[in-house]
Amino acid sequence: MFITLTQDQVQFQYGSKRWQYCFNEITELGLLKKKKTYLLENGVFTLTTALAYYCMFFSNLNDLYYIGPTIIVYAILIILRFYNTFEFDYYVIVKDVYKKEIKVKIKVLDRQEIGKQIDEFLNLNFNRLLKKTNTKL
Repeated sequence: MFITLTQDQVQFQYGSKRWQYCFNEITELGLLKKKKTYLLENGVFTLTTALAYYCMFFSNLNDLYYIGPTIIVYAILIILRFYNTFEFDYYVIVKDVYKKEIKVKIKVLDRQEIGKQIDEFLNLNFNRLLKKTNTKL
């Protein structure tokens, strides 16, 4: 369970990270979806291609000895790039009234359950605020 609700507090727990807030302290709670970048893989691919072209045009390597290592590096890069089929990283963001922000990376498989719990919290908080304004009127 990611979110545990008590009478006046909200407790969060994901993995080894734990923190808690009062209901009135949370200003924003939500999921952030961020597209993965493959900067390292793309950089190594470009470097390998440039090195292969250099060996092809400007070196005196006989019998194309640079082709084997180039193909092996390309195979390794393709495996690294397509090993993980998930295209996005997901984060839970909690902002409080003290302008402190907590950002926790979550597993893709936990996203749906955590999203439901966040929706339940937001509905409960909305109902609490609505009840508070109705009692003031």
